[in-house]
Amino acid sequence: MVCSGLQRMACTSAYLVRMVSSVSRGHQHQALGTSPDTSKHSVQGAAGGVVELLGRAYPQDNYTNLTRKVLCKVGRNLYNQQHHPLWLVKERVKEHFYKQYVGRFGTPLFSVYDDLPPVVTTWQNFDSLLIAADHPSRKKGDNYYLNQTHMLRAHTSAHQWDLVHSGLDAFLVVGDVYRRDQIDAQHYPVFHQLEAVRLFSKHELFTGIKDGESLQLFEQSSRSAHKQETHTMEALKLVEFDLKQTLTRLVTHLFGDGLEIRWVDCYFPFTHPSFEMEINFHGEWLEVLGCGVMEQQLVNSAGAQEKIGWAFGLGLERLAMILYDIPDIRLFWSEDERFLKQFRVSDINQSVKFQPLSKYPALINDISFWLPSENYTENDFYDLVRTVGGDLVEKVDLIDKFEHPKTHKTSHCYRITYRHMERTLSQQEVQHVHQAVQEAAVRVLGVEGRF
Repeated sequence: MVCSGLQRMACTSAYLVRMVSSVSRGHQHQALGTSPDTSKHSVQGAAGGVVELLGRAYPQDNYTNLTRKVLCKVGRNLYNQQHHPLWLVKERVKEHFYKQYVGRFGTPLFSVYDDLPPVVTTWQNFDSLLIAADHPSRKKGDNYYLNQTHMLRAHTSAHQWDLVHSGLDAFLVVGDVYRRDQIDAQHYPVFHQLEAVRLFSKHELFTGIKDGESLQLFEQSSRSAHKQETHTMEALKLVEFDLKQTLTRLVTHLFGDGLEIRWVDCYFPFTHPSFEMEINFHGEWLEVLGCGVMEQQLVNSAGAQEKIGWAFGLGLERLAMILYDIPDIRLFWSEDERFLKQFRVSDINQSVKFQPLSKYPALINDISFWLPSENYTENDFYDLVRTVGGDLVEKVDLIDKFEHPKTHKTSHCYRITYRHMERTLSQQEVQHVHQAVQEAAVRVLGVEGRF
């Protein structure tokens, strides 16, 4: 399988996925990406077809919208590759939790799960987290679906319900997650998250509190901006305090003492109240994670009715880019020794400042087209550009929209910036890729080119 429009490198994990068409003459295995036909970069729902991924077969349907560009990343597990910057961040967080939070018998309080499969059901990814059936986060335009019932997880929260249901009270989950998104230095269709959950029984929460025996976790009251209808104010305040104290200790461990922190109220379907943590780093306020008190309905449905808890989730790339001053998210997928060797340190807590590789010149080409009358989203185009252009594409900007006064057809003009991370591109190479993008946009998205 070939992972870029220039067909310059074979995907190392091609064995993980293959497309199989069930036809009258038997099962025929379709080659992955070996043809210059750019329409074959996409895995669209074909009647009778299946996607084989990580040893399982998933029937295709009209929800199937995977690309081979994304599928070739499944199984890479950068966060488990020793001395990779994402591994360093994961190990630093894990070590902190192991040392700071110890159970009754001297063993770590938090269990760590960093090998859970990235294919989940839509129930796990959405319904278990109380995400409504009409919530916009479920859109095909934002997610990678194997079919209507299975998908590549959009967040590590997809495993919360199962782990709580198994009886766990404190755990960390680390994994690769997948979302269709814009193209720039901060966004990539595959990234990595670390999730944590902590549940408390009445005894655990109120031990050491004056008159704690008389306090209760639950009541029936009205929901407000500050608490859920099922939680007492005393329980809510203690859980919120423990959550914020836990996270303050974590970011202080990562970034050092004297860090200025602030909490911003926000909304998540599976926590209330919910917060984003921002840190003042080098004079700039940066959002680093989301967190909150778990919705009791979620906790109850997973069988932990007598407990109350918190959850938080953070992006490993986000932290690594801040900690190590890495300017472009594509670098995490680089196999360039000049990048990787900078993170081979003897101590995971050692300070590392990324020394930039030579920045090769960018080449910029524009593309304009009339949109089809329906079923077009910007993420469809971004995904197509990533599929054809691969990591040669640094960013894509929508620079102009135009509606024809007579036909009322809408035109979009996008500016595509091409830049190789390891060498100078020629205009001829870029023109080859750009032409493939144009042809694929017409064929796959049904646009009318203004090339």
